[in-house]
Amino acid sequence: MVMVKDSLRTCGIHVFNLVADDSMTILMAFQLPEIEILGLTTIFGNVGTEDATRNALLLEKSQVLLILFMDLMGLAIYFYRHRWEKMDKNASEFLVEMVSQYPGDVTILALGPLTNLALAIKRDPCFASKVKKIVILGGAFFTAGNVNPAAEANIYGDPEAADIVFTCGADITVVGINITTQVKFTAIISAGIFLHDPVSFAALVRPDLFTFKKGVVRVETQGICMGHTLMDDGLKEWITSNPWTGYSPASVAWTVDVPGVLSFIKQLLTKP
Repeated sequence: MVMVKDSLRTCGIHVFNLVADDSMTILMAFQLPEIEILGLTTIFGNVGTEDATRNALLLEKSQVLLILFMDLMGLAIYFYRHRWEKMDKNASEFLVEMVSQYPGDVTILALGPLTNLALAIKRDPCFASKVKKIVILGGAFFTAGNVNPAAEANIYGDPEAADIVFTCGADITVVGINITTQVKFTAIISAGIFLHDPVSFAALVRPDLFTFKKGVVRVETQGICMGHTLMDDGLKEWITSNPWTGYSPASVAWTVDVPGVLSFIKQLLTKP
């Protein structure tokens, strides 16, 4: 996750599984002077937590705090200025501490399963009001998933956590694979690499390159559609209340300026 303060000064926490597109996102963030990354967190996904952490260390800079979430409860070890130390707090405590330190100024970019973010929300009832914005890479809106026909990988990784986050009342922007799969380098430049994470970072830093629709998002937590994200866009007035009733709407990325986002990504990745 990345925490962004006003004027895009970032107090950063990434939650990711750190493979190619995750690494690209970190490098892009380093290229923006208005982005200050205070921390990186790793979690399972395309690779295991240990491999993700090892990859993150290859990108380490002296001012970066690396948090290793050892399990789903977020027991942590951190790396700071070339020194490993155990933390006395777990992941959710760390998240709560960061948004409490900068109330109303912090935006979180979540690039993996939402387990630890959901635990932070449950730990601190005021978490949603303290965080400025949560930008989520996840979901497949009105399209098939990439795990199965119903679900996208990050949401499928912990659907209960995802539903907690989507219904917490925070200001949420979500970028689904219906958007991220539209943006790709040509086979000549980089064959087979999707740009899910860089596109989500672009939505954070350059929202002008996207259009968004407002709607309440819920996540199916059981059955064959487990992990499915479904948005009520508010176009229909329901006669009775339903599981979407009463929750704050999220901003769901709806269209993307593909050439503009590609140009933005290439500009940052080739910047001296």
